[in-house]
Amino acid sequence: MTTEPTPPVTDRWGIDATWLDALDTEHTVDQATIDRLREVVGEPPADLEDTAPIVAMPGDALEVDLALVVCEDGTSVDVDGELPEDMPLGYHRLRTPDGGDRLLVVHPGRCWLPEDRSWGWAVQLYAARGTGSAGIGDLADLRTVRELAESQGAGFVLVNPLHAVGPGADQEDSPYLPATRRFRNPVYLRLDDVPGVQLTDSDRARAAELNDGELIDRDAIWAFKRGVLQRTFDADPSPEGFRDWWWHQGQPLQDWANWSAIADEHGANWPDWPADLRDPRSAAVREWSTAHEPQVAFHAWLQWLLDGQLADATGDLTVIQDLPIGVSGGGADAWAWQDVLAQGGVSVGAPPDAFNAAGQDWGSPPLVPWRLRAADYAPFVESIRSTMAGAGGLRIDHVMGLFRLWWVPGGDPTKGAYVRYPAEDLLGIVALESHRAQAVVVGEDLGTVEDGVREAMAEHGVLSYRLLWFEDDAPADWPAASMGAITTHDLPTVAGLWTGSDVAEQVELGTGEREQLESDRQQLLAHLTGHPDGPTKKMGVAKAVERAHRLLATAPCTLLSATLDDALGVERRPNVPGAMQRPNWCLPLPVPVDQLAGHRGVQTVARELGRGLARPSAREALPQEG
Repeated sequence: MTTEPTPPVTDRWGIDATWLDALDTEHTVDQATIDRLREVVGEPPADLEDTAPIVAMPGDALEVDLALVVCEDGTSVDVDGELPEDMPLGYHRLRTPDGGDRLLVVHPGRCWLPEDRSWGWAVQLYAARGTGSAGIGDLADLRTVRELAESQGAGFVLVNPLHAVGPGADQEDSPYLPATRRFRNPVYLRLDDVPGVQLTDSDRARAAELNDGELIDRDAIWAFKRGVLQRTFDADPSPEGFRDWWWHQGQPLQDWANWSAIADEHGANWPDWPADLRDPRSAAVREWSTAHEPQVAFHAWLQWLLDGQLADATGDLTVIQDLPIGVSGGGADAWAWQDVLAQGGVSVGAPPDAFNAAGQDWGSPPLVPWRLRAADYAPFVESIRSTMAGAGGLRIDHVMGLFRLWWVPGGDPTKGAYVRYPAEDLLGIVALESHRAQAVVVGEDLGTVEDGVREAMAEHGVLSYRLLWFEDDAPADWPAASMGAITTHDLPTVAGLWTGSDVAEQVELGTGEREQLESDRQQLLAHLTGHPDGPTKKMGVAKAVERAHRLLATAPCTLLSATLDDALGVERRPNVPGAMQRPNWCLPLPVPVDQLAGHRGVQTVARELGRGLARPSAREALPQEG
């Protein structure tokens, strides 16, 4: 007789005393860990439940009786115990006769979803260099990929996080550890498309040299691009439209530009700055910003350029942008929201599991749940809204973080614990922002997913994420409310799996034992071939890629995603987690983006997925291998 595990006990700090691993084995959190995390979380104010935002749908009952709702547009609505069925959506103020005033978020309940199914390309933009790039795939290259997708009948493009990192010489390679989740990385600017730029013969020679590099050298690329950009800005610091645009962006952009300019002088880790500059609202910061106006304006100007180039790159096609789970602890968002983020050496990660006995530490400080509520959810709202902006789609990395996050104290993931978040409120905000932006939302729900998460996602219209490498069910049996794919940036490509080169690289890197890695490989190959013995000599990489996408095409998912890495037969995945000595996030695609349209593999994948969407049932029987 099997005993069902008991639900974890969550204390008033939101900390779970126990947790279940992927095999449903229960673990108890050390009391020392709980005590430490309670200290970090701190005591919420006694009146939090009376002042924190109310997140509701039209027609919902409220926890207050008579109240006046002052809507975003300035109109007002009297409410008595429940919201009217025709209550406008948005961020309103709820005012009670006793003087209470709190945020009221009215959301539609479900995210916006497209009417039709579609397929699209997933691309690591930095890797997608073209003949006109300067060492790294840029927004003009994204435009090329978008135009290719449109010409092939694709409905979307999925890109890696484009968020900004520190402005210094030592550039962060990982797109998943940005300095901000609100602003974008100027390394993705196409220099030729910058108004007023004048590139010399020497500039063009340097760009070509960087483009010929075997790896993507962000330090060298940014040093070159920044020099050209600074020269262009200095020649005309007030181009038409820029200053007015900057003014309308308000405090968030001012904070980003201030942080970037100060980081140029004092480094990209705000806790190391002079004490009087550590508070973004201090008089010292205002004085510094005024005294260094040209430097501050330069960083705001870069965002103005990015805003225009991104709009041109995405056009009318849905471009799904990736939202990382967190930000760098020394970065701009952590500086602006330091009162909302956990302090004291606590970061986000993952508990030990079958793939990593030591657990994982991702290096980002977590938001403290009660402080997030007390801040009217502003850090979350701004991050979601900014990442959706102008593109039509959002992929939420580690969507389980809306429900709970593994907090790592002192850098030891084995000594962590889960901390709970107000998931219903957060999902309601995602639904509202999705509705307003007409943006589809995908939740990356891979790995250990506790009961209730996928049900809540489905209820709120957040698409699940299903992978051929992970699912035991055949693609034809995957849920419609999902995005189907073969692999991700952290998992083997079809070619790497098929040839065995991915296992060989992991053995060389020391990230696993050959016997176990080969066993795992055979299990994954069985998903592709339908045979437990894996590949045969009769099928090469090109045929394996074709078969994988023919399988994927049978899935009834709302979205079907294919990587350019797979279409091009690339053997090395973009990232091997934990392999710090490997050039993760620095591997360019082997074919320039302006030559993709003529590549046979790209044509084959587009044909297979297009045919799959054209079939009403998407359940066509597959021929046997060989």
